[in-house]
Amino acid sequence: MTKQDLFKQKAARAALDYIKDGMIVGLGTGSTVSYLLDYISEKELDITGVTTSKDTSRKCRTLGIRVVDIDMVDHIDVTIDGADEVDAYMNGIKGGGAALLMEKIVAKNSKTNIWIVDETKVHSVLGSFPLPIEIMSYGSGKLIQNFEEKGYHPVLRLDNAGNPVVTDTGHNIIDLNLHYIDNPQELAEYLESQVGVVEHGLFINIADVVIIGGEKIIIKNKK
Repeated sequence: MTKQDLFKQKAARAALDYIKDGMIVGLGTGSTVSYLLDYISEKELDITGVTTSKDTSRKCRTLGIRVVDIDMVDHIDVTIDGADEVDAYMNGIKGGGAALLMEKIVAKNSKTNIWIVDETKVHSVLGSFPLPIEIMSYGSGKLIQNFEEKGYHPVLRLDNAGNPVVTDTGHNIIDLNLHYIDNPQELAEYLESQVGVVEHGLFINIADVVIIGGEKIIIKNKK
């Protein structure tokens, strides 16, 4: 196991303090959340999960964690998810696991959002991680052309067989290689205005708590 894996485990274990029996918990997607699911199962917490991907739902079933559809609950107490990158203002990039649309829907319907990350994911400014954009397959070439003209260096995400990745909601993913995002809000508004864009991976003013796993645990709270 790598040091990064150990740091992910530390962040996931720290998130258990925010989960109590009887809660409705949004369960994110990715390797750090996978550790969290293991710990929830080991601790035998009595929760109801609302998941952000088919992969998470499958693991919950394996571990015996109860899962319901988001439309079956009237609230979500807390959502715990990972992030591909977090900046100094607790904004993030998500979607490396192609689950960004469901992740954002669950997050927007949650009372509290907690991100669990290892220290390699934290940077002063977003952009080191490619920005995922969930798009309709129809007209995707036109979107790619538009993004190329903007200098965003778009790449259609492909699976191991060389086919376009298809998300759990039936869309494709374009990754924008921006390197530096000086105004995330402005970029988000531009992307939201583009016909064919279903959702973008900029998560702005969503996280209430960020738990950073490293040699020591750092917990950042929204001021």
